[in-house]
Amino acid sequence: MASTEPIPTACAVRRALRAVARPAKAAVLERFFKTGPGEYAEGDRFLGVTVPEQRRIARRFGELPMPATLELLASPIHEERLTALLVWVRQFERGDDSVRRTIHATYLDHTARVNNWDLVDLSAPSLVGAWLVERSRRPLQRLARSASLWERRIAIVATHAFIRRGEFADTLAIADRLIADREDLIHKAVGWMLREVGKRDRATLEAFLGPRCRRLPRTMLRYAIERFPEPRRQEFLRGHGDGIT
Repeated sequence: MASTEPIPTACAVRRALRAVARPAKAAVLERFFKTGPGEYAEGDRFLGVTVPEQRRIARRFGELPMPATLELLASPIHEERLTALLVWVRQFERGDDSVRRTIHATYLDHTARVNNWDLVDLSAPSLVGAWLVERSRRPLQRLARSASLWERRIAIVATHAFIRRGEFADTLAIADRLIADREDLIHKAVGWMLREVGKRDRATLEAFLGPRCRRLPRTMLRYAIERFPEPRRQEFLRGHGDGIT
């Protein structure tokens, strides 16, 4: 018997998001995510919907068809793009290899729309990293060489999927490539992934940091050693020579 459930639409998702939107929060988010002239997310627009609320909407519209998710991903509204990505993450986690392959490939074809740090961080480990766990990691090297800040962030954050499995080589290789990156958002992402390595294997992280300590951007180093015992953290900061503890 055919289902009588209506096919979810992008318009329905938009209505659901606007039903919980808070204009006062939108103004705060636009400042927090640097949407002003010349900032990294210039022109991004917000409704004022929290991530937990977007997750609930993504669950509600978990069967959203691919054309509808792409319509949302093309939106200038931040929450519409993030909700589309959260739907993809749910579909990826529940799908077979055919579904997962399609979502992964479509995601990589639309990275220009994954254009803020939270969009990257909430999608890349699943939609890129998880797909590559049993496959060649060469796509990450291409992303790490990209002129796009967001593709470079995808490259390093995607390796969180490997770190969770106790595999650190790709994280360290990409981190090494990105040490000279000029973007603070890359410094923070690399430092975060290095910290995740250190939470599981501090010796491996220390071996990576030792010969590179003076070359690491200060923010990257601080993020990486955040969980170190204080005396050891201070040793690395002195080794960096930033003069600040």
